[in-house]
Amino acid sequence: MPDALAVVRSASRTRSRVQLLIVLGLSLGQSAVYSVVQLLDKATQAPLAQGKSTLNRSLSTREYFDFAYQLLDIVFSLVPVALALYFVWEAVGRGGWRAPFRRLGLDFRRPGRDALFGAGLLLAIGIPSLGLYWAGRAIGLTTSIIPSGLDQYWWTVPVLIFSAVRHALVEETIVVGFMLGWLRRLGWSTTAAVAASAILRGSYHLYQGIGPFVGNAVMGLVFCWVYRRYGRVMPLVIAHALLDIVAFVGFSLVGKAIGLG
Repeated sequence: MPDALAVVRSASRTRSRVQLLIVLGLSLGQSAVYSVVQLLDKATQAPLAQGKSTLNRSLSTREYFDFAYQLLDIVFSLVPVALALYFVWEAVGRGGWRAPFRRLGLDFRRPGRDALFGAGLLLAIGIPSLGLYWAGRAIGLTTSIIPSGLDQYWWTVPVLIFSAVRHALVEETIVVGFMLGWLRRLGWSTTAAVAASAILRGSYHLYQGIGPFVGNAVMGLVFCWVYRRYGRVMPLVIAHALLDIVAFVGFSLVGKAIGLG
């Protein structure tokens, strides 16, 4: 019997390991690998301070094709989130469709509390992040970051908001809720799981330079602590979405108007 139990546990861990690798390989793990290569590419061409990282790039020179491509990119980038939620659904015994959302705290059961918590996290994370960015620029370890490379169309601001929400859902659901849970299933300690999550978060921002790597890794530590403490992903999604909306939309409306784009 003990041998049979060991076999079952081994099979369960193998299944969990494969599931984690598939989700990361389709999403943020893939982004981290590309980010490392992009950083090396930029660093070997010129000093990082002379480099530029453009977020939300235009995908076509034709307005309505660009609009269509932007929406398609947002929708299909959420597929790994759906896959992660499906794996959680299987793990919790295949209850109703709400089961994985409740398990991760990715729901609207506490809208007021989550919103306030998210706004607080925005203030706690946003200001230090700006400081790390400017410090990185000052010492030449961070590229110039252009939050939006989209032209000014009627749909630009809505698409930037959708893009911000997309990034928040993908990152917080996968790199915090799903990854922490699955690493614990694989027998990792809480400390090791949190460190791996934070390092991954920093790694897929490396294309922006060393400053964003450090800033996002620290953000990852804070967000993992909050999730471990309260068991809800939604406040993290709100904080992340607000942070990106301020950056993306603010730059699109103000930055380009004063010649920063």
